[in-house]
Amino acid sequence: MSEALNAYRVVQEPYYRPVADEISLYEAAYSVRMPMMLKGPTGCGKTRFVEYMAWKLQKPLITVACNEDMTASDLVGRFLLDANGTRWQDGPLATAARHGAICYLDEVVEARQDTTVVIHPLTDNRRVLPLEKKGELLKAHPDFQIVISYNPGYQSLMKDLKQSTKQRFGALDFNYPEHDVETEIVAHETGVSPEVAAKLVSIAERARNLKGHGLDEGISTRMLIYAGSLIAQGVAAQAACRVALVRPITDDPDMRDALDAAVATFF
Repeated sequence: MSEALNAYRVVQEPYYRPVADEISLYEAAYSVRMPMMLKGPTGCGKTRFVEYMAWKLQKPLITVACNEDMTASDLVGRFLLDANGTRWQDGPLATAARHGAICYLDEVVEARQDTTVVIHPLTDNRRVLPLEKKGELLKAHPDFQIVISYNPGYQSLMKDLKQSTKQRFGALDFNYPEHDVETEIVAHETGVSPEVAAKLVSIAERARNLKGHGLDEGISTRMLIYAGSLIAQGVAAQAACRVALVRPITDDPDMRDALDAAVATFF
């Protein structure tokens, strides 16, 4: 493996609890270097899944948190000034393609569409990345794969992937796990008892039922792990839920009261 990618190795096994056949499907996709798209709500385990698969496949992982200010140069690379003049600096996408890493573009719809189109030549049989400013046509390393994720719940006319982009990827759907599985995850990640973890999951399930009825998004598995971690540190359960579950997702006083009441029901 190239020394350029040493910093991107996933050294320790990330904890990931499979919920269906997503691991075997991803392994098959990687074997043919199919670009993959992970779709699901915020905090449901998409990023952890990619980290786990990178560890399992023993491939370095370069993650890019996409945002609306990200330019094509931020992904591909640019010339920089130094004491000797100018030098070319590969961006994360070019680094992954050149040296053979998995490049993970997290929440890709947050990036501008004129930025995301630069990935197109890497997602078909060409597997190349034109570095136009440098005058180089970078041929992707055989180990290179591109993975993107996004939350379909935030789709809009202004923030959605073009069909010309979507159809270049295989797709895996993610959602919050079933009650027992999510309870197992929360207990494992936080150290709280299965009974406490089950109560936290029940609170989240009530909140998720309110999505579209006063809440833009439900309580995620990630947030449950935050709450459980506070409880494991000795914070009172109701206070932990207020800080980690209720206050972050709504400012509406009535909705906060309803969620606080749900917390009081279980704790």
